[in-house]
Amino acid sequence: MSALLEVEHLSASINGQQVVEDVSLTVPGTGVTAVLGRNGVGKTSTLKAIMGLIHRSGTVTFDGHRVDREQTHRIVQRGIGYVPEDREVFAGLTVAENLRLAARSGSSERRELVEELFPDLVGRANQKAGTLSGGQQQMLSLARVLINDNRLLLVDEPTKGLAPRIVGEVATALAEAARTVPILLVEQNLPVIEQLADDVVVIDAGVVVHTGKARELLADEGAVQRLLGVATEPHAEVAP
Repeated sequence: MSALLEVEHLSASINGQQVVEDVSLTVPGTGVTAVLGRNGVGKTSTLKAIMGLIHRSGTVTFDGHRVDREQTHRIVQRGIGYVPEDREVFAGLTVAENLRLAARSGSSERRELVEELFPDLVGRANQKAGTLSGGQQQMLSLARVLINDNRLLLVDEPTKGLAPRIVGEVATALAEAARTVPILLVEQNLPVIEQLADDVVVIDAGVVVHTGKARELLADEGAVQRLLGVATEPHAEVAP
């Protein structure tokens, strides 16, 4: 299958400090591609560089179009939705206002999907986003990209700091979303990776050190220890 997103020799810096050295990866038009690696190796910066949020060089091609010279709003208009690591909801606005603000002009809204995936948000439509729990804010952050008819989602650490039950809800929502839109996912929770990911890209010190199938990597405890620095329980379950 041809790649929907192709990244070649991507490098990036923040305030003059190099945070991505040389990343090349591809994302197919279906399924979940996970970006793995230890803390601080450049995973989040890779997503930000793809979106044009930090200074970058290299080639980023989306659906056959070079986007590495385009501004972030143009990349978003092409159909790439971005869920940042720290949720970044508008705390002073209500849930409904956050969703209305996120909806792109000219994009087909998928409100029914959002309401189906996040019923808790429906009952909190008039609640200020800043008063939501961390898990509810993560749901809102995901809902803001899913309300648009995006062609690719970049999702950064969606289960970070969440209780096991909420992790399960987020993973379920992502699995449902992945049925209709491909996802490039940065995630540390290996059971979530096992549940969701088809392919993996491992980054270390700003460069890609491994690519392959998610199940093959997770089944190799030695490789997981060597590449990620953690022990693995390949058949652990995500809490429902």
